[in-house]
Amino acid sequence: MLSWLITLFFTGPLVLLLTTFYGTLDMIASFLDSTGDWQHGIAQMWSRSLLLVGGVKVRLSGIENIHPDGSYVFAANHLSFSDTPVVLANIPCQFRFMAKHSLFKVPFIGFHLRRGGHIPVPREDTRAAVRAVLDAGRIIRRRNISVLQFPEGGRSNGELRPFKEGAAMIAIAAGVPIVPVAIEGTREIMPLGSLRMVPGDVRIRIGKPIPTEGLTSKERKTLTLQVREQVEAMLAEIRKNTA
Repeated sequence: MLSWLITLFFTGPLVLLLTTFYGTLDMIASFLDSTGDWQHGIAQMWSRSLLLVGGVKVRLSGIENIHPDGSYVFAANHLSFSDTPVVLANIPCQFRFMAKHSLFKVPFIGFHLRRGGHIPVPREDTRAAVRAVLDAGRIIRRRNISVLQFPEGGRSNGELRPFKEGAAMIAIAAGVPIVPVAIEGTREIMPLGSLRMVPGDVRIRIGKPIPTEGLTSKERKTLTLQVREQVEAMLAEIRKNTA
């Protein structure tokens, strides 16, 4: 997220103005609403503004598979820093990101993440990472919100990488459906190493939720493979239809 914000600051004066405006609203909202719901709404408006200014057109399909008030774990492929504003602008649920623990120590950004209810993951400590996953499951159950994770663990070069099991573990711990999400086109609007967002088309397909009720942590690997297969199939279909 830090790199994403830095990237946005380099895309031009208008984006800097939007970032300053919405960042100020975000900070004010954080003192008025401790749930992070207002901040999420502001982040959505910010993201939509950025995509509009950047000339990015998003084609969304599968929205009928989810309910705005539902509670899910979204598992999406990861191609670019621009994936973050794209999913924020187009997935209508209240959701939080899983973010590296080190980002919570960065001035301003750490404040935003903590006040927004995002969940720190200490990747260097396996036991602590597992606790963070279980905490995420409890937060989902208690607050009836969703979590979005990029289970590849980082940006890919366009080829879908193996999925880590964290998203499946969270969904099982919370007892909520896991939703595969396929993103295509974001690498073209913000290529690897680029500091600018360029106009282009992005496609997002939301898959059918996969129930997790009755599953145990022993079944997380099978569930992870199932989610990855669905994301891969949706990406293939998107690419076939746009070829």
